[in-house]
Amino acid sequence: MFLNDQETATDLLYFEAISRTVVRLIDASKNDPLTIGIHGDWGAGKSSILKMIQSSWEDDDGTLCVWFNGWAFEGFDDAKTVVIETVVEELTRARPKMAGVKEAATKLRKRIDWLKLARKTGGLALTAFSGVPTPDLVSDAVGLIKGLVDNPGEAISIEKLVDWASTASEFVKDAPEEAGGSPAHMHAFREEFVALLDAAKIKRLVVMVDDLDRCLPSTAIATLEAIRLFLFVERTAFIIGADEAMIEYAVKDHFPDLPPSSGPVTYSRNYLEKLIQVPFRIPALGAAETRIYVSLLLAENALGSDDPTFARLISAARDQLKKPWLIQGLDRSAIEEKLGKLPAPIENALAISAQVSAVLSEGAHGNPRQIKRFLNTMMLREAIAEERGFADDIERSTLAKIMLAERFAPSFYGELAKLAAGDINGSPKAIKALEGHAKVSGSAQSVSAADEEPVEPPSEVGEWLTSEWIIRWAKTEPKLAGKDLRPYVFVTRDKRSALSGVAAHQHLEAIIEKLMAGRIAVAQSAEDVSKLTGMEPETVFNALRDNILASDKPSKKPDGVDGLALLVEIHPALQGRLVELLEALPTGRIGTWAVSSWSKALQSDNWIDRFDLVKEQWAKQSENKTLQSAAKASKSLPRVRSV
Repeated sequence: MFLNDQETATDLLYFEAISRTVVRLIDASKNDPLTIGIHGDWGAGKSSILKMIQSSWEDDDGTLCVWFNGWAFEGFDDAKTVVIETVVEELTRARPKMAGVKEAATKLRKRIDWLKLARKTGGLALTAFSGVPTPDLVSDAVGLIKGLVDNPGEAISIEKLVDWASTASEFVKDAPEEAGGSPAHMHAFREEFVALLDAAKIKRLVVMVDDLDRCLPSTAIATLEAIRLFLFVERTAFIIGADEAMIEYAVKDHFPDLPPSSGPVTYSRNYLEKLIQVPFRIPALGAAETRIYVSLLLAENALGSDDPTFARLISAARDQLKKPWLIQGLDRSAIEEKLGKLPAPIENALAISAQVSAVLSEGAHGNPRQIKRFLNTMMLREAIAEERGFADDIERSTLAKIMLAERFAPSFYGELAKLAAGDINGSPKAIKALEGHAKVSGSAQSVSAADEEPVEPPSEVGEWLTSEWIIRWAKTEPKLAGKDLRPYVFVTRDKRSALSGVAAHQHLEAIIEKLMAGRIAVAQSAEDVSKLTGMEPETVFNALRDNILASDKPSKKPDGVDGLALLVEIHPALQGRLVELLEALPTGRIGTWAVSSWSKALQSDNWIDRFDLVKEQWAKQSENKTLQSAAKASKSLPRVRSV
């Protein structure tokens, strides 16, 4: 059994406090329209909170919750009409037998058809003000198109125009009678939408908009525009789950000619704040919250969410999560008071969380989904060891500690794996020396007169001792000195070398080696790189990326940077992966190469703009002055945008 990576029905992080606050806010707003933002990074728990909010009104007949996932409709011709149509259809489906619902919905569908028609013209009958075509405009367009069919232009498809003219003519016959142009039609749409709410006896319509930050900028903006222009009426509330930074990026992409802001807030931020009246930001988990979260995840995995013992454990955890700044993790005495003698699964969960949470909190940046993925990988490897018949040689706590090194210090992990594989007992002396030195170099309170004298570490661990992370890792229980580490190296060996993942693609190794060499070798590889097909470019990208991330001294250009730039230049579909890599680089340690190496690799306006956002963050930070200066200087360089 593994941890579900999707939104959860079990509230392990006491997000119920946020969901209840949102529900109270909406209930208190009475009939006023309201938009609320649930903001957080990818995997922070936005969808789970939306689910909790939705469940709050399950027994309330007067409140209807409609769920709209923008990502699910990615690729549709017009996201604006999709969101409107979805809301209308869900309203109709929820109240199918009520008198007047069908008639009110039919009127609205006619309005939606007009909007679809406007999109089909490619803007021919679309007003810039609202996106709603008027009957006069459509009638004129029908006549124009019929004339063009007799005397077609080179850039217009006759078949599409004939089809459009036929369709539009039918719409013109049943055109709404309102005069006054688009504003009048928009006003009529809103009135008819309110009439549908009345017919369905809806006191409050709550629309959950999820995964908007996964959409392309055009889809995100179209969805927001539909909410603002058409559906923002009395008795409606919209709850939008999205990373606000991605929405700001979408605004900037959609409106590229916005002037620079004259105040402290950008135009893209102003757009977001005008649309979303009340923002909620999900905080990242701290060390104590991470420790509780890991404990609860493992306990739920072992006992099941319906187990009465687990329910009492959740209750004890919530009491402590009310004031997380006062705790270090689950207070043992408090949970023993509620549970009595702790069952073995909970004992094990507490032990594992104590061992991994401190470093995992820092490495995963308090992100619940990243934490889950780490634990899932750990349990998967335990299952592999069991299937291969050496589960008795694997201790979970030791595996967790080695995986921390694999996940957050891959270069160090690679050296550790080599030493373990090369030792006759699988227990390298360098590990013992490292752990001994880490103990002696700790606080004075940790060293007594009976402690051993400081041990001069072997030469191979000299670089390790310059890393604060490795020293902290060495102090983490359990100690590895004297243990046979070979089974752990075997079960975690998928990242042991820079060529990880290419074992089944031996012909790629030579290309990867050239791309990790100097500029001349990289330039000579262009022809071979251009011949990569299928998943091969992705495989090569992963190998180069892992080598760059594993660099001990990223202030100097790591091997593989020039090769990665060439790979992405020749295979532009990898531009998004490249920008994601740049976003993940350790800001405090990287050099100017991170700014200056990608002029030919990034060709798409979307990805150039997203990299610009990364450089803006680098220019604002102060911990790495060299990077800051390079990022600021790049702003003065001319932009070459794709055509």
